[in-house]
Order: sequence, then C-alpha cells, then structure tokens
Amino acid sequence: MSTRRDFITLLGGAAMAWPRMTRAQQGATKRIGVLMTGSEAQARLTAFVQGLQQLGWTVGQNIQVDYRWGSGNADALRKYAAELIALAPHVMMVDGSTAVVALQAAGSKVPIVFGAVIDPVGGGFVESLARPGGDVTGFLMYEYGISGKWLELLKEIAPRVTRVAVLRDVAIAAGSGQLGAIQSVAPQLGVETHPVGVRDANEIERGIAAFARGSNGGLIVTGSGLAVIHRDLMVTLAARHKLPAVYYRRLYVTDGGLISYGPDRVDQYRSAAGYVDRILNGEKPADLPVQAPTKYQLAINLKTARALGLTVPSTLLAIADEVIE
Repeated sequence: MSTRRDFITLLGGAAMAWPRMTRAQQGATKRIGVLMTGSEAQARLTAFVQGLQQLGWTVGQNIQVDYRWGSGNADALRKYAAELIALAPHVMMVDGSTAVVALQAAGSKVPIVFGAVIDPVGGGFVESLARPGGDVTGFLMYEYGISGKWLELLKEIAPRVTRVAVLRDVAIAAGSGQLGAIQSVAPQLGVETHPVGVRDANEIERGIAAFARGSNGGLIVTGSGLAVIHRDLMVTLAARHKLPAVYYRRLYVTDGGLISYGPDRVDQYRSAAGYVDRILNGEKPADLPVQAPTKYQLAINLKTARALGLTVPSTLLAIADEVIE
C-alpha cells in the first residue's frame, strides 16, 4: 500500500485536501520530513502544523511537509526513513525512538526533533538532556518517576492488589528504567512485581496467563513501541483474567482498559513545532535541551471498573481529565 494512502487512511476526512496541498507545496522554500510510528496521530499532527502556523510557517508558501507512516513496523520505518532522507529535508520531526533509530541507521545527518522518547540518553540519541550534543533533540514522553505513580494509582483503584505483572520491552533501555522505578516503590506499597516480556503475542499471552493463576493480581503496561502494537491483546487479556490494569496512554482506556496516566502528547507536538522553527532559523539541536512534559492526563473507564467489581474512589474521579461511562 502506498505511503500516501496510509496517511490518508490515518487522517480520514481531513486528508481529503492532500492532493491540493501537494500541488500548493511546489514553491515551498523549507522542507520538513515527518516520520510517524504510533497511533492517534491525527490530533498530534494537527497540533504540530498549527504550532508552525503560529510561528509564521505556512504549508505551500514557505514550507513543504513530507509525511511517512511506519505503523510500528521496523521494515517500513527503514524504507520510509530512506525515502525522507532522499528528499533532503532541512529538519525531521519524528514520533519516537524507533523512528530515530531508523533515521540514524539510514545514515541521516539531518537535524531531528523527536516528539516522544522515553530515554534518549539511554538510547544513545543525546549526550545529556541539558546538552544533547549532536543532531537530535526533542521532548520526553515522560520521566521514569511517573512509573511509580502508575503503581500508586493501581493500589488506589484496586486496594487488594498485592502482586503486579509489569509488561515491559527488555530490548530497550526504557524497559528496564520503567521497571526499576516501579520496583523502587513496590515494597512500601506492599506489592510484589513480576516482569513480563512483550516481544510477541505468544510471550505476552503466556506471561499474563501464568501470572493470573495467582490471586490479588494487577497489571502495569509500560511504554514501548511493542506495547502499542499489542495493545488490543493486552486489554483483552486484562479483561479475560479479571486483572485491574494501569496503562501509560489514554488510547488503552478508550479501547477498554481500566485507567491510564500519561502526558498530553498533543501539547508536546505543539511544543515540538517551536524546536523545528528554531532549527529552521539557524539554531542547532545540540544547543536545544530535551524537555519533559508539562501536562499530564488521567483517564478512567467506569464500564471496565464495574466489570472488574471495582468502585472508583471519588478522589480519583474528581481529578480525572476523562471519564468513560
């Protein structure tokens, strides 16, 4: 399937203007490449373009934006990374760590701004958060400390939980970092942690099924590209085994998960437009510090809570940004 068709499918009706936009871009003076990997991209891309417009950039007048969508597939990401590099953009805007890896593997020397990476230092993308030191900078998905908050939320919504399966990707630095943050607060909350791999569907299903044979269990799904790819399976297994679960993104809750707590990713992409603007105006990624999120969102699915026999505390309902009935 063509890249353009993938993007049109993603953006739905909003992409009907794509052919007109492509023709209008012929006289653009600056070129931006956008490589996306995750879900719920329409709102983030809209915020990004709106942010550029507020800074004086107009598609078809002084910028051209070329989009590619990898859908979490490593082979597709490598292909699209090479395509974008061949277009000689002045700067790249990317969705996450797998997109950064794909661009670097393709030999990119183009400045890169990432919208959501959990551990850019551990991933080798930057030397430090304060001084990136190379061609890459951007915005953290969240800091590791938020992982402890997930366990606190799980205990608040399901006080009987004493055992927690932590789904994490062992192949990325962020997998160990998030697990470690959860383990550091688990003893004081009276919880045992049980790591579960997410390499493929079989590993996830076996790990959760084995864990669910015990009592008083719950789940925490940490952030990774694989967690997004297998999110439907994770939500389904949590429901099947009657395990209260906390997720790092709201899309799990809209898909039937119990509760999520994570950054406002739309706000991050609006902010990322500012970094793209500064690079287009001559600043270097090496001098632009990696920024942490400033807005977080709590989402709760009451239908799922009822199915699990849980009563959501009024304190949580009072602070929730989104409650799904």
